[in-house]
Amino acid sequence: MHRLASSFVLGYHGCDRRVAEKILSGVEFSPSQNDYDWLGPGIYFWEANPVRGLEFARELKGLSQGPKIAEPAVVGAVIDLGLCLDLTTAAGVQHVRSAHRRLVEITDKAGFLLPTNSSDLLRRNLDCAVIRLLHGVREQAGEPAIDTVRGVFLEGAPIYDGSGFYAKTHIQISVRNPECIKGVFRVPKHQLA
Repeated sequence: MHRLASSFVLGYHGCDRRVAEKILSGVEFSPSQNDYDWLGPGIYFWEANPVRGLEFARELKGLSQGPKIAEPAVVGAVIDLGLCLDLTTAAGVQHVRSAHRRLVEITDKAGFLLPTNSSDLLRRNLDCAVIRLLHGVREQAGEPAIDTVRGVFLEGAPIYDGSGFYAKTHIQISVRNPECIKGVFRVPKHQLA
């Protein structure tokens, strides 16, 4: 964990238009609590990527599970990462690796099956369980709570034959501490084209 970020980041939350308007009027975000959330529980944002936030809301509209989206929209937010479990750093990766080892030990001793991620990596039950355990271990040890979790995800198809770049690669942020959301804003239409 670190507090190394020297500035705020802009995050973009894909949602239904009615939800976006409520948030813009001052209603708080609702954290996700699914057992398959990639970065554990929290309020999810696409870092510096309003178009991907809107695309995600459009993708949700076509699904039978998850939040109901009638009219896809995106809300921008100014986020202070605070105490961040940053999976783009060696320290963040090590914390998660240690939590995974502990989860394996716990499930083995209890005779339970270890959760698994789906083969397409869209439902990440294992990753979520590891992150949740890490939060719990820190809480039991009396350590400060993690404010945000940040990770890079390679997703989608290669952008050309032989490419190592993928169409939906993104940085995702899960905000656990709503106080880290310093403000919200309406995303200008020209940024969504």
